[in-house]
Amino acid sequence: MKTTRRTFLKTSALLGASLPLTVPVLAEEAGAPVDPVPAAYQALWNDEVNSEIDARIEKYRKADAEFTLENAAGCEISVTQKTHDFLFGAHLFNFDQLGSDALNAKYKSYYGRESLFNAATLPFYWAGMEPEEGKVRLHPEYRDSAEYWNQVAEPWNEAHWRRPCPEPIIEFCEKNGISMHGHPIIYCRVMPSWLKGRMTPEYKEELWKLFKAHAELYVSEYGGRLQSWDVVNESVNVAPGKERHPNTPDDYTFRTWEVVQKGFPKEVKLCINDSWRAVYPPFIKSLIDRGAKIDVVGLQMHIFGSEPMEKIARGEDCITNGTSWKPRDVEAYLRELDLLGRPIHLSEITIPAPGNYARALAIQARVTRDMYRLWFSWPSIYRITWWNVVDNCGYRGEPMVSGLFTRQMEPKPVYFVMDQLINHDWKTNLTLKADGNGKIAFRGFKGEYELSWTGTDGKTYTKRVQVQ
Repeated sequence: MKTTRRTFLKTSALLGASLPLTVPVLAEEAGAPVDPVPAAYQALWNDEVNSEIDARIEKYRKADAEFTLENAAGCEISVTQKTHDFLFGAHLFNFDQLGSDALNAKYKSYYGRESLFNAATLPFYWAGMEPEEGKVRLHPEYRDSAEYWNQVAEPWNEAHWRRPCPEPIIEFCEKNGISMHGHPIIYCRVMPSWLKGRMTPEYKEELWKLFKAHAELYVSEYGGRLQSWDVVNESVNVAPGKERHPNTPDDYTFRTWEVVQKGFPKEVKLCINDSWRAVYPPFIKSLIDRGAKIDVVGLQMHIFGSEPMEKIARGEDCITNGTSWKPRDVEAYLRELDLLGRPIHLSEITIPAPGNYARALAIQARVTRDMYRLWFSWPSIYRITWWNVVDNCGYRGEPMVSGLFTRQMEPKPVYFVMDQLINHDWKTNLTLKADGNGKIAFRGFKGEYELSWTGTDGKTYTKRVQVQ
Protein backbone atom coordinates (compact mmCIF):
# COMPACT_ATOMS: atom_id res chain seq x y z
CA MET A 1 0.00 0.00 0.00
CA LYS A 2 1.38 3.40 -0.96
CA THR A 3 2.58 5.69 1.81
CA THR A 4 3.29 9.38 1.92
CA ARG A 5 4.63 11.92 4.41
CA ARG A 6 2.49 14.73 5.71
CA THR A 7 2.33 17.33 8.44
CA PHE A 8 1.43 15.59 11.67
CA LEU A 9 -0.30 18.39 13.55
CA LYS A 10 -3.62 16.66 14.19
CA THR A 11 -2.11 13.51 15.62
CA SER A 12 0.39 15.44 17.72
CA ALA A 13 -2.54 17.28 19.26
CA LEU A 14 -4.00 13.93 20.23
CA LEU A 15 -0.73 12.91 21.87
CA GLY A 16 -0.44 16.12 23.83
CA ALA A 17 3.32 16.13 23.25
CA SER A 18 5.78 17.84 20.96
CA LEU A 19 6.62 15.60 18.00
CA PRO A 20 8.55 15.92 14.73
CA LEU A 21 6.28 17.35 12.08
CA THR A 22 6.38 14.45 9.61
CA VAL A 23 5.77 10.74 9.95
CA PRO A 24 4.80 8.06 7.41
CA VAL A 25 1.05 7.45 7.20
CA LEU A 26 -1.22 5.84 4.64
CA ALA A 27 -1.86 8.11 1.67
CA GLU A 28 -5.58 7.34 1.89
CA GLU A 29 -5.59 8.80 5.41
CA ALA A 30 -3.62 11.94 4.60
CA GLY A 31 -6.66 14.19 4.88
CA ALA A 32 -8.59 12.25 7.50
CA PRO A 33 -9.32 13.95 10.84
CA VAL A 34 -7.82 12.48 13.96
CA ASP A 35 -10.31 12.01 16.80
CA PRO A 36 -9.36 13.38 20.22
CA VAL A 37 -8.77 11.01 23.11
CA PRO A 38 -12.15 10.29 24.72
CA ALA A 39 -12.92 12.09 27.96
CA ALA A 40 -13.06 8.80 29.87
CA TYR A 41 -9.42 8.04 29.02
CA GLN A 42 -8.32 11.57 29.91
CA ALA A 43 -10.14 11.27 33.24
CA LEU A 44 -8.04 8.23 34.13
CA TRP A 45 -4.82 10.10 33.34
CA ASN A 46 -5.87 13.25 35.17
CA ASP A 47 -3.78 16.02 36.71
CA GLU A 48 -3.54 14.21 40.03
CA VAL A 49 -2.14 11.04 38.43
CA ASN A 50 0.31 12.95 36.27
CA SER A 51 1.45 15.17 39.15
CA GLU A 52 2.22 12.07 41.21
CA ILE A 53 4.16 10.60 38.29
CA ASP A 54 6.17 13.80 37.87
CA ALA A 55 6.92 13.91 41.60
CA ARG A 56 8.13 10.30 41.64
CA ILE A 57 10.33 10.84 38.59
CA GLU A 58 11.91 13.87 40.24
CA LYS A 59 12.41 11.99 43.52
CA TYR A 60 13.58 8.57 42.34
CA ARG A 61 15.19 9.08 38.92
CA LYS A 62 17.31 12.13 39.67
CA ALA A 63 20.20 12.80 42.06
CA ASP A 64 22.13 15.81 43.29
CA ALA A 65 25.67 16.15 41.96
CA GLU A 66 28.63 18.36 42.78
CA PHE A 67 32.03 18.47 41.05
CA THR A 68 35.15 20.58 41.37
CA LEU A 69 36.92 20.92 38.05
CA GLU A 70 40.49 21.71 37.08
CA ASN A 71 41.21 25.23 35.79
CA ALA A 72 37.48 25.98 35.72
CA ALA A 73 37.06 28.95 38.09
CA GLY A 74 34.35 31.21 36.64
CA CYS A 75 34.20 29.16 33.40
CA GLU A 76 31.08 28.00 31.55
CA ILE A 77 30.66 24.24 31.88
CA SER A 78 28.70 22.20 29.34
CA VAL A 79 26.89 19.35 31.12
CA THR A 80 25.74 16.59 28.74
CA GLN A 81 24.13 13.35 29.85
CA LYS A 82 25.43 10.46 27.76
CA THR A 83 23.83 7.36 29.31
CA HIS A 84 21.03 6.23 31.63
CA ASP A 85 21.39 4.12 34.74
CA PHE A 86 17.81 2.97 34.09
CA LEU A 87 17.58 0.13 31.58
CA PHE A 88 15.39 0.79 28.53
CA GLY A 89 15.30 -2.44 26.55
CA ALA A 90 13.79 -4.40 23.69
CA HIS A 91 14.24 -7.91 22.42
CA LEU A 92 16.79 -8.55 19.67
CA PHE A 93 15.02 -11.52 18.11
CA ASN A 94 15.20 -10.12 14.56
CA PHE A 95 18.98 -9.75 14.54
CA ASP A 96 20.20 -9.90 10.89
CA GLN A 97 16.80 -11.23 9.78
CA LEU A 98 15.11 -8.18 8.24
CA GLY A 99 16.00 -9.00 4.64
CA SER A 100 18.60 -6.40 3.71
CA ASP A 101 21.86 -5.05 5.07
CA ALA A 102 20.37 -1.55 5.21
CA LEU A 103 17.37 -2.63 7.30
CA ASN A 104 19.58 -4.73 9.59
CA ALA A 105 21.96 -1.83 10.14
CA LYS A 106 19.14 0.56 10.97
CA TYR A 107 17.62 -1.96 13.39
CA LYS A 108 20.93 -2.40 15.22
CA SER A 109 21.56 1.35 15.37
CA TYR A 110 18.85 1.74 17.99
CA TYR A 111 20.72 -0.52 20.43
CA GLY A 112 23.72 0.76 22.36
CA ARG A 113 24.82 2.41 25.56
CA GLU A 114 24.04 5.84 24.15
CA SER A 115 21.18 4.79 21.83
CA LEU A 116 17.45 4.32 22.39
CA PHE A 117 17.87 0.86 23.95
CA ASN A 118 20.73 0.29 26.38
CA ALA A 119 19.41 -3.20 27.22
CA ALA A 120 18.34 -6.21 25.16
CA THR A 121 16.56 -9.52 25.67
CA LEU A 122 18.19 -12.42 23.80
CA PRO A 123 16.39 -15.59 22.66
CA PHE A 124 17.32 -18.86 24.37
CA TYR A 125 14.14 -20.87 23.76
CA TRP A 126 14.97 -24.55 23.99
CA ALA A 127 13.08 -25.36 20.79
CA GLY A 128 15.19 -22.84 18.87
CA MET A 129 18.47 -23.68 20.57
CA GLU A 130 18.21 -27.46 20.12
CA PRO A 131 15.92 -28.18 17.16
CA GLU A 132 17.51 -31.65 16.88
CA GLU A 133 18.35 -33.64 19.97
CA GLY A 134 21.97 -33.24 20.91
CA LYS A 135 22.66 -30.50 18.33
CA VAL A 136 22.68 -27.25 20.28
CA ARG A 137 23.09 -24.02 18.28
CA LEU A 138 25.82 -22.48 20.40
CA HIS A 139 27.74 -21.11 17.41
CA PRO A 140 26.42 -19.49 14.22
CA GLU A 141 26.02 -21.30 10.92
CA TYR A 142 25.35 -19.95 7.42
CA ARG A 143 21.61 -20.01 8.11
CA ASP A 144 22.19 -17.44 10.88
CA SER A 145 23.90 -14.96 8.55
CA ALA A 146 22.43 -11.83 7.04
CA GLU A 147 23.34 -13.21 3.62
CA TYR A 148 21.06 -16.20 4.22
CA TRP A 149 18.13 -14.11 5.43
CA ASN A 150 18.53 -11.56 2.64
CA GLN A 151 17.50 -14.32 0.21
CA VAL A 152 14.48 -15.59 2.17
CA ALA A 153 11.18 -14.39 0.72
CA GLU A 154 8.94 -15.62 3.57
CA PRO A 155 11.05 -15.57 6.74
CA TRP A 156 8.14 -16.46 9.03
CA ASN A 157 8.11 -19.94 7.48
CA GLU A 158 11.68 -20.61 8.61
CA ALA A 159 12.00 -22.65 11.81
CA HIS A 160 14.62 -20.29 13.25
CA TRP A 161 12.74 -17.06 12.45
CA ARG A 162 13.00 -14.90 15.59
CA ARG A 163 15.36 -17.53 17.01
CA PRO A 164 18.83 -16.42 15.88
CA CYS A 165 21.90 -18.08 17.33
CA PRO A 166 22.73 -15.99 20.41
CA GLU A 167 26.53 -15.83 20.04
CA PRO A 168 26.64 -13.06 17.38
CA ILE A 169 24.10 -11.08 19.42
CA ILE A 170 26.17 -11.48 22.60
CA GLU A 171 29.25 -10.22 20.77
CA PHE A 172 27.27 -7.25 19.40
CA CYS A 173 25.98 -6.38 22.87
CA GLU A 174 29.39 -6.76 24.48
CA LYS A 175 30.91 -4.44 21.87
CA ASN A 176 28.21 -1.80 22.38
CA GLY A 177 27.86 -1.90 26.16
CA ILE A 178 24.33 -3.30 26.10
CA SER A 179 22.94 -5.01 29.21
CA MET A 180 21.89 -8.55 28.22
CA HIS A 181 18.94 -10.57 29.50
CA GLY A 182 18.57 -14.27 28.58
CA HIS A 183 15.05 -15.49 27.87
CA PRO A 184 14.28 -18.19 28.98
CA ILE A 185 16.09 -21.23 30.39
CA ILE A 186 12.95 -23.37 30.82
CA TYR A 187 9.59 -22.64 29.19
CA CYS A 188 7.20 -25.56 29.16
CA ARG A 189 4.89 -24.11 26.52
CA VAL A 190 7.67 -23.92 23.90
CA MET A 191 9.43 -27.28 23.93
CA PRO A 192 11.55 -28.96 21.24
CA SER A 193 9.41 -31.06 18.91
CA TRP A 194 11.64 -34.10 19.52
CA LEU A 195 10.78 -33.94 23.21
CA LYS A 196 7.03 -33.51 23.06
CA GLY A 197 6.30 -37.16 22.33
CA ARG A 198 8.06 -38.20 25.52
CA MET A 199 5.92 -36.05 27.81
CA THR A 200 4.01 -38.89 29.41
CA PRO A 201 3.20 -39.43 33.11
CA GLU A 202 5.71 -42.23 33.48
CA TYR A 203 8.48 -40.17 31.87
CA LYS A 204 8.36 -37.22 34.29
CA GLU A 205 11.59 -37.95 36.11
CA GLU A 206 13.48 -38.75 32.92
CA LEU A 207 12.17 -35.47 31.56
CA TRP A 208 13.51 -33.67 34.64
CA LYS A 209 16.98 -35.03 33.90
CA LEU A 210 16.78 -33.38 30.47
CA PHE A 211 15.56 -30.12 32.05
CA LYS A 212 18.46 -30.22 34.48
CA ALA A 213 21.03 -30.95 31.77
CA HIS A 214 19.65 -28.13 29.64
CA ALA A 215 19.90 -25.62 32.51
CA GLU A 216 23.42 -26.82 33.35
CA LEU A 217 24.46 -26.32 29.71
CA TYR A 218 23.48 -22.64 29.84
CA VAL A 219 25.27 -22.20 33.17
CA SER A 220 28.50 -23.76 31.91
CA GLU A 221 28.41 -22.14 28.46
CA TYR A 222 27.50 -18.56 29.41
CA GLY A 223 28.57 -18.14 33.03
CA GLY A 224 28.59 -14.41 33.76
CA ARG A 225 28.47 -13.12 30.18
CA LEU A 226 24.80 -12.14 30.46
CA GLN A 227 23.72 -9.88 33.30
CA SER A 228 20.36 -11.55 33.94
CA TRP A 229 18.19 -14.55 32.99
CA ASP A 230 14.55 -15.58 33.03
CA VAL A 231 15.07 -18.89 34.81
CA VAL A 232 11.55 -20.20 34.26
CA ASN A 233 8.97 -18.52 32.05
CA GLU A 234 5.20 -18.56 32.65
CA SER A 235 5.07 -21.37 35.18
CA VAL A 236 2.04 -20.13 37.13
CA ASN A 237 -0.54 -22.53 35.78
CA VAL A 238 -3.88 -20.77 36.10
CA ALA A 239 -4.44 -18.62 33.01
CA PRO A 240 -6.71 -19.97 30.24
CA GLY A 241 -4.61 -20.66 27.18
CA LYS A 242 -1.42 -20.72 29.25
CA GLU A 243 -1.79 -24.14 30.81
CA ARG A 244 1.49 -25.99 30.84
CA HIS A 245 1.63 -29.60 29.76
CA PRO A 246 0.17 -31.85 32.49
CA ASN A 247 3.21 -34.14 32.39
CA THR A 248 5.90 -31.57 33.15
CA PRO A 249 8.22 -32.59 35.99
CA ASP A 250 6.89 -32.00 39.50
CA ASP A 251 8.07 -28.77 41.16
CA TYR A 252 10.24 -27.98 38.14
CA THR A 253 10.30 -24.22 38.83
CA PHE A 254 12.00 -24.58 42.21
CA ARG A 255 14.20 -27.45 41.06
CA THR A 256 15.45 -25.44 38.09
CA TRP A 257 16.25 -22.56 40.41
CA GLU A 258 18.31 -24.85 42.62
CA VAL A 259 20.40 -25.84 39.59
CA VAL A 260 21.10 -22.37 38.22
CA GLN A 261 21.67 -20.54 41.49
CA LYS A 262 24.45 -22.98 42.31
CA GLY A 263 26.07 -22.49 38.92
CA PHE A 264 25.78 -18.86 37.82
CA PRO A 265 28.02 -16.23 39.45
CA LYS A 266 26.30 -14.40 42.31
CA GLU A 267 26.20 -11.14 40.36
CA VAL A 268 23.99 -12.66 37.63
CA LYS A 269 20.38 -11.68 38.34
CA LEU A 270 17.93 -14.61 38.32
CA CYS A 271 14.42 -13.60 37.28
CA ILE A 272 10.97 -15.10 37.31
CA ASN A 273 8.68 -14.01 34.49
CA ASP A 274 4.92 -14.12 34.08
CA SER A 275 1.87 -11.97 33.51
CA TRP A 276 -0.22 -10.63 36.37
CA ARG A 277 -2.62 -12.88 38.23
CA ALA A 278 -3.60 -12.72 41.88
CA VAL A 279 -1.72 -15.99 42.51
CA TYR A 280 1.56 -14.65 41.10
CA PRO A 281 2.88 -12.83 44.21
CA PRO A 282 2.17 -15.72 46.64
CA PHE A 283 3.67 -18.17 44.13
CA ILE A 284 6.89 -16.13 44.08
CA LYS A 285 6.91 -15.77 47.87
CA SER A 286 6.62 -19.51 48.33
CA LEU A 287 9.70 -20.02 46.13
CA ILE A 288 11.67 -17.37 48.01
CA ASP A 289 10.66 -18.88 51.35
CA ARG A 290 12.02 -22.24 50.19
CA GLY A 291 15.38 -20.71 49.30
CA ALA A 292 15.07 -19.78 45.63
CA LYS A 293 17.42 -16.90 44.76
CA ILE A 294 14.83 -14.80 42.96
CA ASP A 295 16.61 -11.51 42.37
CA VAL A 296 14.08 -9.87 40.07
CA VAL A 297 10.33 -10.16 39.50
CA GLY A 298 9.34 -9.98 35.84
CA LEU A 299 5.92 -8.66 34.85
CA GLN A 300 4.62 -9.03 31.30
CA MET A 301 2.03 -6.57 30.00
CA HIS A 302 0.73 -7.47 26.55
CA ILE A 303 -2.23 -6.06 24.65
CA PHE A 304 -3.14 -8.70 22.10
CA GLY A 305 -5.58 -7.41 19.49
CA SER A 306 -7.26 -4.25 18.24
CA GLU A 307 -10.46 -4.60 20.28
CA PRO A 308 -8.80 -4.43 23.72
CA MET A 309 -6.57 -1.60 22.50
CA GLU A 310 -9.64 0.40 21.45
CA LYS A 311 -11.29 -0.28 24.82
CA ILE A 312 -8.22 0.91 26.68
CA ALA A 313 -8.08 4.06 24.54
CA ARG A 314 -11.75 4.73 25.35
CA GLY A 315 -11.05 4.41 29.07
CA GLU A 316 -13.25 1.33 29.41
CA ASP A 317 -12.71 -1.64 31.70
CA CYS A 318 -10.49 -4.12 29.90
CA ILE A 319 -8.42 -7.04 31.14
CA THR A 320 -5.96 -8.28 28.53
CA ASN A 321 -3.34 -10.94 29.22
CA GLY A 322 -4.48 -10.78 32.85
CA THR A 323 -3.84 -7.07 33.22
CA SER A 324 -5.88 -3.89 33.45
CA TRP A 325 -4.23 -0.84 31.90
CA LYS A 326 -5.87 1.79 34.06
CA PRO A 327 -3.16 3.68 35.95
CA ARG A 328 -4.55 3.10 39.43
CA ASP A 329 -4.95 -0.63 38.71
CA VAL A 330 -1.37 -0.89 37.45
CA GLU A 331 -0.15 0.91 40.56
CA ALA A 332 -2.05 -1.62 42.70
CA TYR A 333 -0.29 -4.53 40.94
CA LEU A 334 3.08 -2.89 41.48
CA ARG A 335 2.40 -2.21 45.16
CA GLU A 336 1.56 -5.87 45.71
CA LEU A 337 4.69 -7.02 43.90
CA ASP A 338 6.72 -4.53 45.96
CA LEU A 339 5.82 -6.50 49.08
CA LEU A 340 8.20 -9.20 47.82
CA GLY A 341 11.11 -6.79 48.27
CA ARG A 342 12.55 -7.37 44.80
CA PRO A 343 13.20 -5.01 41.87
CA ILE A 344 10.74 -5.30 39.00
CA HIS A 345 11.46 -5.84 35.32
CA LEU A 346 8.61 -4.86 32.99
CA SER A 347 9.76 -7.77 30.91
CA GLU A 348 7.54 -7.96 27.82
CA ILE A 349 5.58 -4.93 26.65
CA THR A 350 3.18 -5.07 23.71
CA ILE A 351 1.19 -1.92 22.89
CA PRO A 352 -0.20 -2.24 19.35
CA ALA A 353 -1.88 0.24 17.08
CA PRO A 354 -5.48 -0.92 16.54
CA GLY A 355 -5.00 -0.56 12.79
CA ASN A 356 -2.66 1.15 10.32
CA TYR A 357 -4.18 4.61 10.03
CA ALA A 358 -3.47 7.97 11.66
CA ARG A 359 -5.79 7.73 14.65
CA ALA A 360 -4.71 4.15 15.43
CA LEU A 361 -1.03 5.07 15.29
CA ALA A 362 -1.70 8.02 17.57
CA ILE A 363 -3.52 5.79 20.08
CA GLN A 364 -0.49 3.49 20.25
CA ALA A 365 1.79 6.47 20.83
CA ARG A 366 -0.44 8.08 23.49
CA VAL A 367 -0.92 4.91 25.55
CA THR A 368 2.82 4.19 25.32
CA ARG A 369 3.75 7.66 26.51
CA ASP A 370 1.40 7.52 29.49
CA MET A 371 2.41 4.01 30.55
CA TYR A 372 6.15 4.58 30.16
CA ARG A 373 5.92 7.68 32.32
CA LEU A 374 4.14 5.69 35.04
CA TRP A 375 6.59 2.75 34.85
CA PHE A 376 9.66 4.98 34.78
CA SER A 377 8.41 6.79 37.88
CA TRP A 378 7.92 3.62 39.93
CA PRO A 379 10.95 3.25 42.24
CA SER A 380 11.20 -0.56 42.20
CA ILE A 381 11.11 -0.81 38.38
CA TYR A 382 14.65 -0.79 37.03
CA ARG A 383 14.12 -2.09 33.49
CA ILE A 384 11.43 -1.93 30.79
CA THR A 385 11.55 -4.18 27.72
CA TRP A 386 9.51 -3.44 24.59
CA TRP A 387 8.73 -6.71 22.85
CA ASN A 388 8.40 -6.43 19.06
CA VAL A 389 10.37 -3.45 17.72
CA VAL A 390 9.38 -3.96 14.07
CA ASP A 391 5.87 -4.46 12.67
CA ASN A 392 5.02 -7.86 11.17
CA CYS A 393 7.91 -9.49 13.01
CA GLY A 394 6.07 -10.98 15.96
CA TYR A 395 5.30 -14.54 16.95
CA ARG A 396 2.15 -16.21 15.63
CA GLY A 397 -0.88 -14.64 17.29
CA GLU A 398 0.90 -11.43 18.32
CA PRO A 399 -0.35 -8.12 16.88
CA MET A 400 1.15 -7.27 13.52
CA VAL A 401 1.38 -3.52 14.17
CA SER A 402 2.90 -3.48 17.65
CA GLY A 403 6.33 -2.20 16.58
CA LEU A 404 8.01 1.17 16.90
CA PHE A 405 8.87 0.88 13.20
CA THR A 406 7.17 -0.37 10.07
CA ARG A 407 8.49 -3.51 8.41
CA GLN A 408 10.75 -1.22 6.33
CA MET A 409 12.16 0.37 9.52
CA GLU A 410 10.28 3.64 9.02
CA PRO A 411 9.64 5.31 12.40
CA LYS A 412 6.05 5.41 13.63
CA PRO A 413 4.57 8.05 15.98
CA VAL A 414 5.23 5.71 18.91
CA TYR A 415 8.96 5.81 18.13
CA PHE A 416 9.03 9.61 18.28
CA VAL A 417 7.25 9.50 21.65
CA MET A 418 9.73 6.95 23.00
CA ASP A 419 12.72 8.90 21.70
CA GLN A 420 11.37 12.13 23.17
CA LEU A 421 11.02 10.57 26.62
CA ILE A 422 14.28 8.61 26.75
CA ASN A 423 16.64 10.90 24.89
CA HIS A 424 15.20 14.33 25.73
CA ASP A 425 12.69 14.56 28.59
CA TRP A 426 14.66 12.15 30.76
CA LYS A 427 18.15 13.43 30.05
CA THR A 428 19.76 16.41 31.72
CA ASN A 429 21.75 18.83 29.54
CA LEU A 430 22.84 22.16 31.03
CA THR A 431 25.29 24.98 30.76
CA LEU A 432 26.53 26.12 34.18
CA LYS A 433 29.03 28.67 35.44
CA ALA A 434 31.59 27.31 37.87
CA ASP A 435 32.23 29.28 41.05
CA GLY A 436 35.56 30.77 42.04
CA ASN A 437 36.83 27.34 43.10
CA GLY A 438 35.80 25.62 39.85
CA LYS A 439 32.81 23.96 41.52
CA ILE A 440 29.45 23.23 39.89
CA ALA A 441 26.31 21.67 41.40
CA PHE A 442 23.11 20.46 39.76
CA ARG A 443 20.33 17.87 40.00
CA GLY A 444 20.06 15.51 37.03
CA PHE A 445 18.84 12.16 35.83
CA LYS A 446 21.01 9.29 36.98
CA GLY A 447 23.65 8.17 34.52
CA GLU A 448 26.98 9.08 32.99
CA TYR A 449 27.74 12.67 31.97
CA GLU A 450 30.34 14.44 29.94
CA LEU A 451 31.52 17.78 31.32
CA SER A 452 33.40 20.04 28.92
CA TRP A 453 34.87 23.55 29.27
CA THR A 454 37.54 25.90 28.12
CA GLY A 455 39.80 26.36 31.13
CA THR A 456 41.34 29.48 32.58
CA ASP A 457 44.56 28.45 30.80
CA GLY A 458 42.80 28.42 27.41
CA LYS A 459 42.92 24.64 27.08
CA THR A 460 39.86 22.47 26.29
CA TYR A 461 38.88 19.97 28.97
CA THR A 462 36.43 17.07 29.04
CA LYS A 463 35.60 14.79 31.95
CA ARG A 464 33.26 11.82 32.34
CA VAL A 465 31.39 11.68 35.66
CA GLN A 466 28.63 9.60 37.20
CA VAL A 467 25.45 10.98 38.77
CA GLN A 468 23.79 8.37 40.95
